Amino acid sequence: MIKSELVEKLANDNPQLFARDIEKIVNTLFDEIADALARGDRVELRGFGAFSVKHRAARIGRNPRTGEAVAIDEKWTPFFKAGKEMRLRLNKNYNQGQVIDVKF
Repeated sequence: MIKSELVEKLANDNPQLFARDIEKIVNTLFDEIADALARGDRVELRGFGAFSVKHRAARIGRNPRTGEAVAIDEKWTPFFKAGKEMRLRLNKNYNQGQVIDVKF
């Protein structure tokens, strides 16, 4: 699901709200999460999961085409850890002996 599909789904589920207002809410939510991560804060949404940032140290990598050594700078990367309720929901059918058919 992409952001526009999320806005459309929320608009369909809440006909009393304008789609433009829902889009502002979704954008504000994502912006606040991104701003918090940029400050180095952790964002926890109970039952869903937690967003945080992890530090990746500088290292020497390899160019896959040439095999030449390449210096890779240190960086911060976003990290998401699913909450317990999310993991249980994702694995509900698997735990009941059913296999979910996932198509790519």
